[in-house]
Amino acid sequence: MGGSGNDHGYIASVVATYWFVSISMVYLNKVLMSSEGISIPAPLFVTWFQCIVTALICWMAGQVGESFRNSTAALGADADGKPSFFAQFPKAEYKINTGRKVFPLSFVFVGMITFNNLCLKWVEVSFYNVARSLTIVFNVVFTSWLLSTPTSSKTMGCLLIVILGFLLGSNGEVNFSLRGTVSGVASSLFVSLNSIFTKKILPAVDNDHWRLTFYNNVNACILFLPFILVFEHQPILQALASGQYFFSGIFWAAMLVAGFFGFSIGIVTVLQIKATSPLTHNISGTAKAAVQSIMAFYIWKNPATLMGVMGIFAVLGGSLLYTLVKMNENKKAMSSKRSNRTKKSKQSKKQPSATSTATSADEKDIEMQADGGTGVAKRRGGA
Repeated sequence: MGGSGNDHGYIASVVATYWFVSISMVYLNKVLMSSEGISIPAPLFVTWFQCIVTALICWMAGQVGESFRNSTAALGADADGKPSFFAQFPKAEYKINTGRKVFPLSFVFVGMITFNNLCLKWVEVSFYNVARSLTIVFNVVFTSWLLSTPTSSKTMGCLLIVILGFLLGSNGEVNFSLRGTVSGVASSLFVSLNSIFTKKILPAVDNDHWRLTFYNNVNACILFLPFILVFEHQPILQALASGQYFFSGIFWAAMLVAGFFGFSIGIVTVLQIKATSPLTHNISGTAKAAVQSIMAFYIWKNPATLMGVMGIFAVLGGSLLYTLVKMNENKKAMSSKRSNRTKKSKQSKKQPSATSTATSADEKDIEMQADGGTGVAKRRGGA
């Protein structure tokens, strides 16, 4: 009984931490992107600084992790023999050849976080989830196009609900921003591309998610510079001349905390998946998004309409249904693979070597099917 209570307490604390970090990151970025009294009108500069903070944290975590790996077994593991938390972080070293291989993903990454923050700057926080709701639509489109994978009628039904929610939310938004909504759609597009490119680039960094995070953020720091010089040199120079922000402790504290949250969201996401399951993680994320939108109506005094609220819940409900449908389809695919593998095994008992090869290939297929949209996170969780 006591152990079960401790497990429930741990799960509740992990989920609560995920909610706190995720919601705080969105709200703090909204302040940094659009509050003239606290921040500067330079969203690219703000995003660039957050990439610097994330890269530095990856480097420091890697240094600590390296010291644990080089220490004695007693220092590198806890009393139960489990690996130290910091042991998961590889030593952060930037190699030019590897950095070049990661650059295609980094271009997509820069587009993703840039349009995400521009969307947050220009739309109301309550509308933010609706503006960025088309990611799963792009996921299905790219999967069907690139892999020639057929789309089930249930999946299409879920996508129609999400698209309907997007249209309802857009029509019901009182302070509708066209450029903010377009930025949200562009962000959704880049999020989908980021997932595809991540799977392609991961082998270049030994399939290590944290090593990829380090390379991605270092590359992003380089890629942002020309855009900042071209588009934001004027507001930055004005802020330097006035000294209002660049010498403000509140501004830099907010920038540092936002950068820390940007790094932490990856950790708490993995922890939540490990403590629960991918399905529960998605359900938690959907509930968190609903609370985040509802709280925004109160905190930012965003005007609410019936159509706008219906749009929010249609988008979140369609996204949750999509998760349930895809996991059910993956289970059926896995069951079918196992059945076919059993039949092949029975039919080829006289050919053991061929059976072994076929089984190995099928197991790899099953693993890829099971990973789904959280492949990297699940592999990190199992590490």
